[in-house]
Amino acid sequence: MTGQVMFDSHVALLLDQAVALVNALTDGEARGRAYTAPRGAELPDAVAAAVGHDETAARPRTLDAAQAECLAATAQCMREVFQAVQDGRMDAAAVAVNDLLRDTGARPHLDRAGDEPWRLHFHGADDSLAAAIGAGCATGLALVVGGGLTDRLGVCQAARCDRVYTDTSRNAARQFCSTACQNRTKAATFRARRSAAR
Repeated sequence: MTGQVMFDSHVALLLDQAVALVNALTDGEARGRAYTAPRGAELPDAVAAAVGHDETAARPRTLDAAQAECLAATAQCMREVFQAVQDGRMDAAAVAVNDLLRDTGARPHLDRAGDEPWRLHFHGADDSLAAAIGAGCATGLALVVGGGLTDRLGVCQAARCDRVYTDTSRNAARQFCSTACQNRTKAATFRARRSAAR
C-alpha cells in the first residue's frame, strides 16, 4: 500500500462535498474564465446541486436562503484551508480547520434512522441541514490535515483556475481540478514549444 491513500467512503463523501461547495460557492477563476458564485435567489439551488442527495439522510434535505448563506460562508473558510495547504502554510491550515470545527459545532455523534445501522455523524440530531453539512466537511478536512494527508488537497495549477480538488490518485501527482484544465494546460504548453521552435 506504499504511496497509496484510500479515504473511507464516509470521509471521501465529506471531502467531495467540501470540494463541491468551495468550487460552486466561492468567486475566483474556473477553467480559464472569471467565476462569480451564485448569490441571492440562485444560492439555495447552487448549494443543493453542490451537496447532492443523500439517500441515508434522516431529515429532509431542504435549504432555505439563510442556510444557503451559512454554507456559502463555510465554503469561503474551507477555501482558506485548501489555499493554505497549497501554499505550504500548515499552521494557517490548522487554524482555519479549527475555526471551521468551532463555527460549525462539529462533534461526533452516532445516529440511525429506523432499523438502519448506526452511522457516525459530526453534528447534533437537531442541527440544521447547513450545520450538518458544514460540520461534516469541517471534520473531513480535519482528518486530512491532522492525519498527515495534506498532500491530497490541492488548488488547480492551470492558468486562470483556482478551483480545488482532493487527490485520490495512487502517486499523489494530481495538479488540476479537472481533465479540461489538464488538457488546456497541455495544449498551451504544446503551442508554446511549437512557437519557440520556429
